[in-house]
Amino acid sequence: MLEVRNIVKAYEGKPLLRGISFSVAQGETICLLGASGSGKSTLLRMIAGLEFPESGQFLFNQIDLAQTPPHLRDFGLVFQDYGLFPHLNIFDNVAFGLKMKILESNSSLFGISRQQSVGLQSRVAEMLEQVNLQGFEKRKVTDISGGEQQRVALARALAPSPRLMMFDEPLGALDKSLKEDLLNQIRAILHKTKIPAIYVTHDQDEAFTVADRILLLHDGEIVRDGAPDEVWNSPNSVHAARMLGMGNVIEGVFASVHKVKAEVGIFTLNCKHKHSMGESISLLLKQSEDGDDEIQLKVEDVLFDRDQFQVKTGSGLVIHMKNAPKVGEIVKVKIKVECLA
Repeated sequence: MLEVRNIVKAYEGKPLLRGISFSVAQGETICLLGASGSGKSTLLRMIAGLEFPESGQFLFNQIDLAQTPPHLRDFGLVFQDYGLFPHLNIFDNVAFGLKMKILESNSSLFGISRQQSVGLQSRVAEMLEQVNLQGFEKRKVTDISGGEQQRVALARALAPSPRLMMFDEPLGALDKSLKEDLLNQIRAILHKTKIPAIYVTHDQDEAFTVADRILLLHDGEIVRDGAPDEVWNSPNSVHAARMLGMGNVIEGVFASVHKVKAEVGIFTLNCKHKHSMGESISLLLKQSEDGDDEIQLKVEDVLFDRDQFQVKTGSGLVIHMKNAPKVGEIVKVKIKVECLA
């Protein structure tokens, strides 16, 4: 198990990571989700041993990694730019890390034995089959597509059976259809192999597809940590709600035990936080057929959004409807209100 303990890192004299702590269990895939520049990739590079924190610890199976050089940490890395060797064919690219691992553990001065060579060939064939690239062994990596190159990079990282897999925006250069296909493959392989993994991205769709657990990173801190459904259903903070594009975050005033007043109406509030009368609080308005309250909104603009319509209203709220209303029309919407800490 990987443990990240109170990691602090600055960049150009400014705080980048402010006491980051989390753990990754065996077989678990966590996703670090945050905007560009939030420190996601820097954190990954520190776990790999390529950069160092100002303070804090990285432990694997309770052993501090501070004195372990990158090549001995036995972690697999997959980057956006693939990092393949253009002068090697696909077989040799996938076999590279595995060869290095065999040679490092080999007490013989004569390189790889025949038995080890047979095992290496079998392992490469197994990895290429997992990423659906059987028969590609002799092809040049420069002669295949971007999606196929990323599959080669994935197979190369998996071949030595690493203790931990790390993905740094691996699908950023691919188009949507290729991205969805490869993302499902990555998820299936990780679940099959039970290798713990950290997946870094700024793409919400990727995060919610691949992760067993999502960590939202904002301003150097983890503002939400939970399973995908937990994070989506209960963002718990203004930063988390806005990062996830939930939209309707408004300000209100605590009016009574179960009521909150805002510009667009008075709403029912079932909240576990302690509030004083007249206190300003942030609210997340969720459109819901079984909502406790109903509001009336004037339509300002209507945009088609896949299988529904996105409706912008005069109050600044955005709602979704199956049928397109007319601009200027008054629509009624049922909502639930969540208090954001």
